Amino acid sequence: MDRTAGKKISCHAIQCHSPGWRHGGILIVATLCTACTLLFASEARAQCTARDVLQNQLKLKKAPPADRPQLLIKSAVDVPMWKKITIGTFANFFALSNAMDAVGCGIGNSAGEILARPTFTLSVTKTNVELLAVSAAELGFQTDTASLTDIYARAKQLGFGLAAAEVGPQLRLQYFDQPIGEFLIIGMEPIRTWKGAPVILNVANGGAGLILIGQDGSADAQIPVASRFVFVRTNEAAPAEEQEAVALRDR
Repeated sequence: MDRTAGKKISCHAIQCHSPGWRHGGILIVATLCTACTLLFASEARAQCTARDVLQNQLKLKKAPPADRPQLLIKSAVDVPMWKKITIGTFANFFALSNAMDAVGCGIGNSAGEILARPTFTLSVTKTNVELLAVSAAELGFQTDTASLTDIYARAKQLGFGLAAAEVGPQLRLQYFDQPIGEFLIIGMEPIRTWKGAPVILNVANGGAGLILIGQDGSADAQIPVASRFVFVRTNEAAPAEEQEAVALRDR
């Protein structure tokens, strides 16, 4: 994926330096860029369309996510890593957007808007990030819904940390085998649209293809407790055994 994305970016880089050239040089650049784009298109393989997702899942024999028991989590330390991804692989938003287009991944309107906002930033360093996926119910909520603020507060208390906004699109690009029917809310600081609405990202497979969508990131937004969040781990929480010992001591 990075190799093909690099080819398209380098093509744009050539264009940026072409205005000062003579007409002959511009024609050469145009020819090179056309060849570059064709090469990129031939090497990039759509993997996000509904057809590709279905073929991939049949090949991997991966079933839709089944209802799993909601086990109460006492500390993020005890939660195994769900998935490791890499961030810091794109120089700018345009390179990221090109990569999404190349594999056919959809981007919802609000998601696309916040990705283009100045407050959406990309890491300048290539870094591996370990992700944890948990539901609000596993964090201890027993009502039908819980506010985003309360979910974040409970997650922080247990040692989960909010992920960088870049994790959303990077996870979309690195999770082609997402089962149909799975929606993963990125635990992140909301980014505001041009009209000021706070939005967080959701990596989804609703059956019509792989997509990155936005959803209400208001503090009082009500989230079904069965919804799964993607967090990172922090070092702020003690292991569950230590928490239990402290609880017993304080009684």
